[in-house]
Amino acid sequence: MRRFFLSLPLVFTLAGASLAHEPRPGPHGGLKVDAGSSMHAELVADGTVKVTVFLYDANDKPVAAQGFRANAILIVDGSTQRFALQAAESNKLVGNAPVAVPKGVKGAVQIIGPDGAAVQAKF
Repeated sequence: MRRFFLSLPLVFTLAGASLAHEPRPGPHGGLKVDAGSSMHAELVADGTVKVTVFLYDANDKPVAAQGFRANAILIVDGSTQRFALQAAESNKLVGNAPVAVPKGVKGAVQIIGPDGAAVQAKF
């Protein structure tokens, strides 16, 4: 009986972890991560200053970017780079970083919806 109660925290930890998605490759060559509880975001950087974030719903269907905006905070060569992203066509938010951003960059993007609610995607 004691083993049962001692193993309960492990069971709940594993169950919670299984509900979250691990970062995974997105359809545009970037890394797709959870953004809040009901969205996914794919960050695409290719070594230029242009950065694109694609938006998806919880079922990985594209979400129209109209009315969305975002703030990126990315670490490039040990320095923090902050810049805005604006809605473009389809499900894209696009912005230009102050420096070239390599593929696989680490950081976060705060996405603000048309209703003013914000979610965060960590890369």
